Amino acid sequence: MKKKFINASIYKHDGASEILVKDGKFSAIGNDLGDADEVIDLQGRFVLPPYVDSHLHLDYYFTGQDDEIKNESGTLFEAIDLWNDYKKGTTKEEMKQRIRQAVKDVASYGTQFIRAQTDCTDPNLTGIKAAIEVRDELKDNITIQVVAFPQNGMYSYNEEGKSGRDLVEEALQLGADCVGGIPHNEWSAEDGNASIKEIVRLAIKYDKLIDVHCDETDDDQARFVEMLNAEAMKQGYGKSTTASHTTSFGSTNDAYAFRMMGLFRQSGMNFVACPTENLFLQGRQDTYPKRRGLTRVKEFVDNDINIAFGQDSIVDLWYPAGSGNLMNILDNGIHAAQLMREEDFPRNFDLITYNGAKLMQVEDIYGLEEGKPANFIVLDAPNAFEAQRRRVECLASVRNGEYLFMKTPRTYDTELDIARKTK
Repeated sequence: MKKKFINASIYKHDGASEILVKDGKFSAIGNDLGDADEVIDLQGRFVLPPYVDSHLHLDYYFTGQDDEIKNESGTLFEAIDLWNDYKKGTTKEEMKQRIRQAVKDVASYGTQFIRAQTDCTDPNLTGIKAAIEVRDELKDNITIQVVAFPQNGMYSYNEEGKSGRDLVEEALQLGADCVGGIPHNEWSAEDGNASIKEIVRLAIKYDKLIDVHCDETDDDQARFVEMLNAEAMKQGYGKSTTASHTTSFGSTNDAYAFRMMGLFRQSGMNFVACPTENLFLQGRQDTYPKRRGLTRVKEFVDNDINIAFGQDSIVDLWYPAGSGNLMNILDNGIHAAQLMREEDFPRNFDLITYNGAKLMQVEDIYGLEEGKPANFIVLDAPNAFEAQRRRVECLASVRNGEYLFMKTPRTYDTELDIARKTK
């Protein structure tokens, strides 16, 4: 069966207005594409590949609404301590229910690809088992990568005779897709560096991707990102490695940053920034000037270093808000990173689409290209600039040529509003 979507404005396909889909795949993108069994008029709206949330904690979803547990300081490290107690006793079914609801929420905004940071510092690996099962249940509609993330540290955590490092390896054996880490939460720099070496070793052993919570601190002397890049570069593993957060890199001196960006380009390592969450979490000990917790996003973009945005959290112990709407994340991110030059608007959507697909290494099934699965979303705007300026809604999400959802565009009786104001 052939479907043809007409009167579209298509990202990175200037001048093309039609999309032809056959057997769930893009058959052609262009103009005057011939007859089809079904024709859908998009009425000039903007077509993007699906949103990619490159960093999201599905297992923490809505844990922040429990009145018995509050992050009074609003800091990263108090949240970690609180979560360590909160997670105990949670059943796999409870965790699966939480994860499913989180996926449903973010998918309703147009996200079809998620890298799920999943805590494995639990002797029972409850979150990991739940996330893997949900990943497999929903794979036809949502692509999820499960990160074996030792929230309490690979070496600073040890319960029931199992270290965080042991649990990371066990999670990989169960089927987790990525090796995670959090070197800045180890008890010493030596342990943090040791954890990075072990992360890379495990990734190579099990043929997994790497995604490390790295230097999520205001300490301008934090250097774990340097260690991660070096280890990845030694092993030729940079393109399979992601450093998430790296907020301290926004506080380092320019000479050091300039040197490191050259090495990042050499290794091909990827980065993820979480604009809303780190704007909220970082700079807590600052008076003024107060740092805003972003890595050097603009400089990465300008130097062709792959960087993507993620939501990070939705109403949990780290972040009291969040919805999973990546349009909101993009809006906050391009403001905070000052990505509003004339050349930025046409490419900013890469931060929540193609760049995330690149670091997830799903490019074989992702993108608006002939022969690939017909996965795309439709935004209520005529082009990239208007979509960003007006922070528009996602009206439809299409997976393998079939609608996951379709929304009726909002309408406003503006003439009535004007009449009322003139009376």
